[in-house]
Amino acid sequence: MGDEMRLAPYGSWPSPIDAALAAAHDGRPEWVGFVGDEIWWTEPRPAEGGRRTLVRRRTDGGEESVLPAPWNVRSRVIEYGGRPWTGVSQDGRPLVVFVNFADQRLYRYEPGGEPRPLTPEAPAGGGLRWAEPRLDLARGEVWCVLEESTGGGPDDVRRVLAAVPLDGSAAGDRRAVRELTPARHRFITGARLSPDGRRAAWLGWDHPRMPWDGTELLVADVGDDGRLTGARTVAGGPDESVAQAEWAADGSLLYASDRSGWWNLYRDGTPLCPREEEFAGPLWQLGLRWFAPLDNGLLAVVHGRGPALLGILDPESGEIVDAAGPWTEVTASLAAHGTRVVAVGASPRTAHEVIELDTVTGRARVIGARHRDPVDPAHYPEPQIRTFAGPDGREVHAHVYPPHHPGRAAPDGELPPYVIWAHGGPTSRVPLVLDLSIAYFTSRGIGVAEVNYGGSTGYGRAYRERLREQWGVVDVEDCAAVARALADEGTADPARLAIRGGSAGGWTAAASLTTTDVYACGTIAYPVLDLATWGPGDTHDFESRYLESLIGPLAEVPARYAERSPTAHADRLTVPFLLLQGLDDVICPPAQCERFLARIAGRGVPHAYLTFAGEGHGFRRAETMVRALEAELSLYAQVFGLEPAPSTPKVELTP
Repeated sequence: MGDEMRLAPYGSWPSPIDAALAAAHDGRPEWVGFVGDEIWWTEPRPAEGGRRTLVRRRTDGGEESVLPAPWNVRSRVIEYGGRPWTGVSQDGRPLVVFVNFADQRLYRYEPGGEPRPLTPEAPAGGGLRWAEPRLDLARGEVWCVLEESTGGGPDDVRRVLAAVPLDGSAAGDRRAVRELTPARHRFITGARLSPDGRRAAWLGWDHPRMPWDGTELLVADVGDDGRLTGARTVAGGPDESVAQAEWAADGSLLYASDRSGWWNLYRDGTPLCPREEEFAGPLWQLGLRWFAPLDNGLLAVVHGRGPALLGILDPESGEIVDAAGPWTEVTASLAAHGTRVVAVGASPRTAHEVIELDTVTGRARVIGARHRDPVDPAHYPEPQIRTFAGPDGREVHAHVYPPHHPGRAAPDGELPPYVIWAHGGPTSRVPLVLDLSIAYFTSRGIGVAEVNYGGSTGYGRAYRERLREQWGVVDVEDCAAVARALADEGTADPARLAIRGGSAGGWTAAASLTTTDVYACGTIAYPVLDLATWGPGDTHDFESRYLESLIGPLAEVPARYAERSPTAHADRLTVPFLLLQGLDDVICPPAQCERFLARIAGRGVPHAYLTFAGEGHGFRRAETMVRALEAELSLYAQVFGLEPAPSTPKVELTP
């Protein structure tokens, strides 16, 4: 094409980043760990029905996927799951235990053989689920969290620490599973054993709290018979969130607590590196690791305000040396072995990669899931980290991705359309990383702004608690403040603003469309829409009381549940929208969408409702992601008057 820049309207630019490319690069490696000296992790396969496979990196540097389809390494404990595998080297050969998604059974696997079940088959729907396995070869057991159904409803459940025999004797006999503790908390994490094997530590919490509200750090004695006795609370409480605990090599207990207003690190109760930044985050899955102790007393840490970096903390001096490299965002999946640390990191120019840090030399390198540019990176967006003023002058954090193309520019005077992205959670945040689904829009001339609205993590407990009893208000206001600011400063076309989100972000998108006049259209994916039917008995146990902190106790503020629900205000919705829903979603069931659509029936609002069989909460299959992205682009093209490539399938909007 040459180097000349050609003029073309926003939204019409030709892009090499199609929906299939974006879908192929969705997901990220997770759950890294050492098996002897080898590094293993789980990795998504969107083209294979969205399954997750186990990847092994041998000591010679070779890499292989060890479990063929249909094996899918993923736990459904608390529905969001938890660490689904563990492994050790036994006589120089790997011995791995993993959870298979379809039946939720634990399996034992040795390369060269077939996986063998260790736990009994449970009734459909997962009467027995397991997470955070940890091998105890001396006792011939694997210790884990057991989640067991006790009845027909989503709330009929108990969770205990349990030991499963490695010899397979429990594969047909639930009674062969040894329970390590009485069930004393509604929710627990896996036990960590002290170096001498005499003590175990784990976290517990109860309804109505979520783990970022308040948890307890429990320590118990391990008897000669392998039972845990004398459990006692050593940190945490109703208003203190302990997010992770580990034993140091010297037997001291390390943990991350937000008692100061920020998740900071403590050793036996003494702060190690007090800073106004986060050294942990929200425990959406069991087994997340933001820090890992090394044998030499140093600590690998993931820390920061907003974006999280990988560093090495010297607990004696409180100094942190960050790993050199391009990675500006590191996930809560740390593993340590000797002087080696493995993590998953990404940046605005690279997707998530498995990286290894040698703490002796200080050198970090990519060792797995290496990012390879599928197109010329000149087509990637250039994000801006920005802080906007929300109502009352409060800070609102956002990442702004202006339209960007190496060979196209818009005619003078044209302002670009912008889509505000509201993240899920809502107790979460958006990372600053390369996301080809953002590039799918920006490379076509549509701007994107991801908003870490009040309630997001990464900015301390006070910022997180802005959403307390304010869900559907603060999130909506903060997204609108960013949209209006972009329009007011001349960055975005005020007549061509949209909002999109999934899960809790779907709630924010729907609430925004029903309570503000900022947006010309919106995309709502697997949302919460009706609070009165999203609670105990309607959704899964983990989040069934989440609304008590997000909205308020139902018994005390029943009217608020109706006032806030987009379904109650469906008559105020006047702009076109796209609704996307997985039919197997147990977290935000399709009934939420169906009730909403019934309320707008016959009102003449153009919309499309796309459902996907075989998809749960969050889309994992390539064909689903392709259809969803193309439908979203089609919505914006029709509403904003864009001229996308002729090959873009049109979604039919029906009143």
